[in-house]
Amino acid sequence: MKTIEITEREAGQRLDKFLGKYMSLAPKSFFYKMLRKKNIVLNGKKAEGSERLTAGDCLTLYLAEETIGKFTGGCVPAGSGFPKKPPFSLLYEDENILVLNKPWGMLTQKAKPDDVSLNEHMIAWLVDTGRMTEEQIRLQKPSVCNRLDRNTSGIVLAGISLKGLQGLSRILKDRTAEKRYYALVWGHVREARQLKGYLVKDTKTNQVQVFSSETIEDASYIETAYRPLGYGGGCTLLEIHLITGRSHQIRAHLKAEGHFVIGDPKYGRQEVNREFSGKFGLKGQLLHAGTFAMPAENCPFPQLAGRKFTAPLEPRFVKVLNGLGIAVPGE
Repeated sequence: MKTIEITEREAGQRLDKFLGKYMSLAPKSFFYKMLRKKNIVLNGKKAEGSERLTAGDCLTLYLAEETIGKFTGGCVPAGSGFPKKPPFSLLYEDENILVLNKPWGMLTQKAKPDDVSLNEHMIAWLVDTGRMTEEQIRLQKPSVCNRLDRNTSGIVLAGISLKGLQGLSRILKDRTAEKRYYALVWGHVREARQLKGYLVKDTKTNQVQVFSSETIEDASYIETAYRPLGYGGGCTLLEIHLITGRSHQIRAHLKAEGHFVIGDPKYGRQEVNREFSGKFGLKGQLLHAGTFAMPAENCPFPQLAGRKFTAPLEPRFVKVLNGLGIAVPGE
């Protein structure tokens, strides 16, 4: 037998959805059978599975430990070989969300089962620091809510409660938050612009193309605004406002304008990348998610309404800017 007390972290979801997360290896039919037979009860009473859980609810599983162990999905245990000092920096935390600064060269989420991503590092850190127990993570698994390319650094948001996950998902979907990036691009950009176009992705090559009009089936509308912040060494530092958010949008849209991102292996120029590698030891594109502003109105987290988070540029980006004589933003 096992008793689970529902906390604010898990409140708000359907009982059957909760059971599906807690015993992720069990078929749905198993839950409904156990509910019918009253081997799983809510607050001591028979439940259907459609009930909405609230903080303080008591869920009792009249199941053998072996059965629970068989169907329970594991989480990342403490002391599992992850570094005690996480490879990300923490910009903000509360009981619902984390705001992280992801380094370049790290996946945000797994692409293959054996990958180790920011998500796994975050969960291991939560356990190792005592912020969450393995049992809490099993009940409501934290997750990053936005993605950055492996070689793009900067702000990633994560929900560590159901309220956090749902709230972040909502503002990312309705685009009420404001996201700004920094990119070092080839060429002299002299004025601010707002670009509009249509993006088509080739799933075989994992690359995208940008077109000026919607002439190809399944093309997605994109909009990217930028303004120049400094120029030096044949390159311009841009502040970019990501208005829509499509895969590789910034990199491909800037390439279409003739201002490819320095160090970009997919959309940049290899001879330029080699030059910067030799001069600065640069690996990967100089693209950084620098700021994230919560919506000022209808924010799911009232205490954060209108608040802006800023992730400082990482050392390799600063090194190149210093070498080119371009001022580092915020300094």
